[in-house]
Amino acid sequence: MRLGSALLRSLQVTSRWSGEEHVPTRGPVLLASNHVAYPDFLFVGQAALARRRYVRFLARHDVWHTPLVGRAMTAMRHVPVDRAAPAAAYLHARALLRAGESVCLFPEAGVSHSYTVRALMPGVAALARELDLPVVPVAVWGTQRLWPLQRHVSEPPPAPALTRGRTVDVRFGAPLWLGRAADPASATTELGHRLTELLEGLQHLPEHRPRPGERARWYPRHLGGTAPTREEARGLDQLPRRAQWPTWGPTGGPTRARP
Repeated sequence: MRLGSALLRSLQVTSRWSGEEHVPTRGPVLLASNHVAYPDFLFVGQAALARRRYVRFLARHDVWHTPLVGRAMTAMRHVPVDRAAPAAAYLHARALLRAGESVCLFPEAGVSHSYTVRALMPGVAALARELDLPVVPVAVWGTQRLWPLQRHVSEPPPAPALTRGRTVDVRFGAPLWLGRAADPASATTELGHRLTELLEGLQHLPEHRPRPGERARWYPRHLGGTAPTREEARGLDQLPRRAQWPTWGPTGGPTRARP
């Protein structure tokens, strides 16, 4: 966190958060965040420190393939996720929550190239139901301008942007109580609506909107940007088959059921 904060200061990034009162200061905490860029975890983790909570994140298992990084991730008690065998990550996250830790999942299982809340994995709903815990939804916005996404499947991922003076917002929503009898599909749908509401609340802030006439690849199409639509982004998103296709948002236009 200190290294990340030093880097953000060097880039003159303004990091803000709100709704942190929804994060309890003790006991197990299950967070579910949208995902628009690789550094999202840094800002969510920084915001949670306002409640003196160190968040354990679920992250792609190949991050552990770099020895130094892997040792650091293990020492920080983060959880590797292998999409081909996700049960181990679920059990690991469950053990952390039972030990009273704060755990954050990115239920989109990857970044959203459309900058809308894309299809969600059912793991959050399953954990919340099994442990009878509330889910604290989290929206993060602005990180996509620090680390842009690729525009085409054949294009390599871009390097981080070094433009100074960006603003990143994190917003925690009211806890979502599911209960042990909750239907996982219905619970995941409700989480999708909550995340969409939080995310669009940040996207509508004046400091996060494009300038008049600007071709903003970093801003969602339905709000006036030039990012891919949800359908156009499907090839880039590389969604797992188990993901639940959205019936939530974006609020600027209709959505389509998955064929």
